[in-house]
Amino acid sequence: MKKILTIAFLCIAAIGYSQDIKPTYEAEGDLVKATYYHEDGSISTEGYFKDKKLTGIWTRFDKEGNKVQMAFYKEGKKTGKWFFWNNAGSLQEVTYNNNTIESVNLWKAETKVATNK
Repeated sequence: MKKILTIAFLCIAAIGYSQDIKPTYEAEGDLVKATYYHEDGSISTEGYFKDKKLTGIWTRFDKEGNKVQMAFYKEGKKTGKWFFWNNAGSLQEVTYNNNTIESVNLWKAETKVATNK
């Protein structure tokens, strides 16, 4: 009986593992666009590599397709403004320079923003 249960467990694990969606990589000029997926097939993360280093915009999504993070890299290092969205409707802005945090701002949904009409 133990052998049957062990074999059944291994088969189930193998089937579950084989259904993982592998990332895709596409050449776009001198860049490689990488796309990673959630278990359900929706896009998890998209971004670019140049010379095997993260570069440009990297965007993460939740399983519903909502943007939850937007990051910027230059030659594999964190740079520029990074944005993190959460379920409460707030936005966190983190500014990086050469992999070092320079500033952090938290924007709440009720924050008033001036616009030029």
